[in-house]
Amino acid sequence: MSSSLKLNYVEFPASDIPATKLFLEKAFGWSFQDFGPDYSAFSDQGLDGGFYQSELTSVASNGSALLVLKSNDLEHTQSVIESAGGKISAPIFSFPGGRRFHFIEPSGNEFAVWCLMST
Repeated sequence: MSSSLKLNYVEFPASDIPATKLFLEKAFGWSFQDFGPDYSAFSDQGLDGGFYQSELTSVASNGSALLVLKSNDLEHTQSVIESAGGKISAPIFSFPGGRRFHFIEPSGNEFAVWCLMST
């Protein structure tokens, strides 16, 4: 077995793939490649992945992995997410070494954004 295996791809359920794509395009400038009406992939975002048609959601409180994006300006990023239609599910809080918040995208999946603690 190779010890150089690394995370390469992540998949999320999405009840409304067009709304999820529009949100991520507006909030972060992501682009997508569709593979039929029930799957859309993204790449070059630190980790490639995709959204598949499903009524399920990926939420950390239900045991799902939480993907965390990094920002240099947490308040600005939160504002952009809210303007694009994201819902803040955990307001900005501090933890050792940084600060973060959680948000829900239009299909109900939870993500987080963090930044280094200001010095």
